[in-house]
Amino acid sequence: MNKLVSGLLLSLSVVVTAPLMAKGKPFEDKFRQLDELLPTPNVYRTGSGAPGHKYWQQEADYVIKVKLDDEKQRLTASETINYTNNSPDTLTYLWLQLDQNRFNRNSTASKTKTTSWSNKSNPKTSFSSMRNLVRAEEFDGGYNITRVVQGENGRKLKFVINDTMMRIDLPKPLRSGKSFEFSIDWDYNMKEQKVLGGRAGYEYFKEDGNYLYEVAQWFPRMAAYYDAKGWQNKQFLGNGEFALEFGDYDVSITVPADHIVAATGELDNASRVLSSKQRKRLDKAKTAKKPVIIVTEEEAIENEKEGTNKTKTWRFKAENVRDFAWASSRKFIWDAQGYSEKGVDTMAMSYYPKEGNPLWERYSTEAIIHTIEEYNKYSLQYPYPVSISVNGPVGGMEYPMITFNGPRPTLDKKTGEKTYSRRTKYGLIGVIIHEVGHNYYPMIVNSDERQWTWMDEGLNSFVEYLAAQAWEENYPSRRGPARNITNYMKSSYQVPIMTNSESILQFGNNAYGKPATALNILRETIMGRELFDYAFKEYAERWKFKRPTPADFFRTMEDASAVDLDWFFRGWFYTTDHVDISLDKVTKMHVGNQDPEVEKAWDREQFNKEPMDISDMRNKDMKRRTHDKPELLDFYNENDKFTVTNSDRNKYNGSQKKLEDWQLELLKNGKNMYAVDFSNKGGLVMPIILKLVYTDGTDEVVRTSAQIWRKNTEKVSKLLVTDKEIASIELDPYWETADVDVNNNYWPQRAIESRLQLYKRKKSKSLMEKYNQKLKTDKDEEKDDNKDAEKAKKAA
Repeated sequence: MNKLVSGLLLSLSVVVTAPLMAKGKPFEDKFRQLDELLPTPNVYRTGSGAPGHKYWQQEADYVIKVKLDDEKQRLTASETINYTNNSPDTLTYLWLQLDQNRFNRNSTASKTKTTSWSNKSNPKTSFSSMRNLVRAEEFDGGYNITRVVQGENGRKLKFVINDTMMRIDLPKPLRSGKSFEFSIDWDYNMKEQKVLGGRAGYEYFKEDGNYLYEVAQWFPRMAAYYDAKGWQNKQFLGNGEFALEFGDYDVSITVPADHIVAATGELDNASRVLSSKQRKRLDKAKTAKKPVIIVTEEEAIENEKEGTNKTKTWRFKAENVRDFAWASSRKFIWDAQGYSEKGVDTMAMSYYPKEGNPLWERYSTEAIIHTIEEYNKYSLQYPYPVSISVNGPVGGMEYPMITFNGPRPTLDKKTGEKTYSRRTKYGLIGVIIHEVGHNYYPMIVNSDERQWTWMDEGLNSFVEYLAAQAWEENYPSRRGPARNITNYMKSSYQVPIMTNSESILQFGNNAYGKPATALNILRETIMGRELFDYAFKEYAERWKFKRPTPADFFRTMEDASAVDLDWFFRGWFYTTDHVDISLDKVTKMHVGNQDPEVEKAWDREQFNKEPMDISDMRNKDMKRRTHDKPELLDFYNENDKFTVTNSDRNKYNGSQKKLEDWQLELLKNGKNMYAVDFSNKGGLVMPIILKLVYTDGTDEVVRTSAQIWRKNTEKVSKLLVTDKEIASIELDPYWETADVDVNNNYWPQRAIESRLQLYKRKKSKSLMEKYNQKLKTDKDEEKDDNKDAEKAKKAA
């Protein structure tokens, strides 16, 4: 019988040791407030975590024309940017991001790239790795800026390019509330993504001689300017992504006439670029119950064969977005399905080559709709008219309304059939949920990714976990469950979550896994689902289409829940402490009722449970003096030290008059009392969760909040008072706190199954095999040496 709430516990009290100096260390208050670390609230960002009454942010609107050269894999483009200064400050220059300059051979990113050889005594590398290194050195990457002028055809503007940033010096100061319009022309060589990596690029299909392009970070974009930072012009080294401004986009994309284009925003000229048949299918998809094929696999295969010198220009418009990306290929199959629910009206669409089937046509669009449904529950209502998933060379990347996603089936060369593994299936569903989820964080809740990766990756990975679990029972989520982060938590690769993107040692664990786990623990264990879900949704609603900082998130979660979380955010986000609470000792206690008949009987029972001293055991048959002289024996030899005497009774009768009624009642209740000692070995304070199993087979779970550690963060004792006798106690029975060592979580201590012996046997076998092989090699070499010596003698 498992009862989470039981009436068996009479009371539960806590005994802690005083917060004294321990081993020369002063008492560390892990529950002190975060105020010393967080910025002071002001008119822009309040102490509640909400935007202040004078909150502001800049706006950048773009009109862009771009042409794709399918022969040379090169982009040529021009843009006009209208930048509005909504800040209270006067600006004398503007900063833009030139992300493609990361791939310039002279960039900081290129020059600081490091390598690691797997075997330094015999350094070697694979052909593919060597190809990547050589191609990176040969690739002529980065922007070629050909024109920067005021307006569309105005005077030239002075500009300075510093690595991945460009500063434009304004002809006159840009005052608050004013706008400035300027134009830039540029071109650059696109890279082969599978060779040079990155978040965009092209893929070449040798079988049919075609290309698939995923185009992102492709235009000079306005850097963010905001109250807490000023200009976010930290150089782009590869990990820290982007801090951008919202605005409207009008983008014209010229590509070969047989290409299909997917992009941020709504297609504005469908009648010019789509056939009437395709437009009818697209219209049908708006109310369809399952995906409708807009461009079929057969049509895509025909496109692959044709090739043309003609071009088409696809025009897309998007409102209130922070970025723009697109994809183009003659290989694209295209399917779509409308989704309209609770104020959301959007089109879920997927673009993929035939190599993606049968996996993509079955799961991609369905996964988009599932993501929107689930994220709307925990965040905000999806506001955009489309949501797109594209299969290409990029394994997973997000942009407003469009995502680039990875895995495909593999071709069985024997049977000629395409198959996919379990890992590939869930890899596709998972990456689509994750990347489409990024439309919420950070494409709408617009955090500064260049500085705080966890604010988009960590929050998104957490909601991805919730959405994935709603896909099917036992969905194999990697990030979110506490048990999955324990190896990282006790490793030497940890740095605090509050670490800049470029300084993180294990990017996936630190920026994705640990914050996702922390939020799941907050939801399930610290706050409870109701309080957490309300506060988390409040954060999203407060900061949609705005730029929050870490302090805004921390403060909102407390403000909307009335739960003090400073200790949690300090421990999980600002330190590398880990969870390791040890159940050290259990002592059964009783209330001293002063009745000698009861007290001494209890003392005798405890004495009889103790083991016999080794000397007493060996002296048991020793000849004693009293054996020969029994006259030396008296009353005390006939009765043990637990025998009640008249003196004891008289003392008891006299003391009973001093006891009050409530004390006498307490003495009659017959409760079981246990003092349970714990120690905090990992440094991270967490709730103590106990599963008590009673001798009658029943059990219950007792939960105590983390505040149990507030007076002493290293050791604490808890008193359990129960009706029943406890048979065993288990700490953290559901593995919900990310405790890195469960071996010390049991009373009585239990043997933990280990693979160590199996590993030792394998290792020993491996060493023996190596030793035998070496002996054989030595003997063979000795034979060869002898043969060589014989030949030398004969030659002489």
